[in-house]
Amino acid sequence: MKKISLLTGMLLMVLHFNGYSQEKYGGTLNLGLGVAGHSGYYKYAGRSIPVFNINYEFDVAKNFTLAPFASIYTFRDEYYWGNNNNPGKYYNYREVVIPVGVKGFYYFDDLINLTSDWDFYAGASLGFAIVNSSWESGYLGDKNYYHRNNNVFLDIHVGASYHFNEKIGAYIDLSSGISTIGIQIQ
Repeated sequence: MKKISLLTGMLLMVLHFNGYSQEKYGGTLNLGLGVAGHSGYYKYAGRSIPVFNINYEFDVAKNFTLAPFASIYTFRDEYYWGNNNNPGKYYNYREVVIPVGVKGFYYFDDLINLTSDWDFYAGASLGFAIVNSSWESGYLGDKNYYHRNNNVFLDIHVGASYHFNEKIGAYIDLSSGISTIGIQIQ
C-alpha cells in the first residue's frame, strides 16, 4: 500500500505543476515496444518480446519533464522439480509483470543547439512492479523460485527523438531496464 501511496503522491506533484511552454517536450504521449535488460525486475523479461510501454510527459521546468508510465510484459518458463517421492518432471511457470512509476527527462537541445526536429535526453525512472505469477497444477516445489524480494526499481535512460511534424515523432530510449522504440504524439 505504501508503494501505491508513493506513486499517487508523485503523480499528484506532476499534475500540480503549471508547466512551461516548450514547443516539443511536455504534453507528449509516447507509445513504444521494447526489449528488457537483464538486471533487476527485467532479468527474466529477455524471454518476453515485446515489452509494451506507455508514458505521458508533463512539463516541469525548462528542458525537464516528468512522465507517469506503465509497461507490461509476460514470460513463460519451465522448471524441473522432483524429490525422493517424485521422480520429477518439468513444470510450466508464467509471469505477467506491470512496472509502473515516473520517469524524469532532461533535454539537452538548448545546451547543444539542436534543430527543432531532434531531441536528445537523459533521465531516470523510479517505480515498482505489479507481478502475477502462476505455476502449472500439480507443482509441489518452491513457488517462490522466481520470487523477488523487492518490487521497487530505479533505471537510467538516454534517448533521442525525431519530429516528422508538429504532431508526430519517433523515439528510441535506451535504458538499464526496458529499451524501447516508438512513436510520439503531441
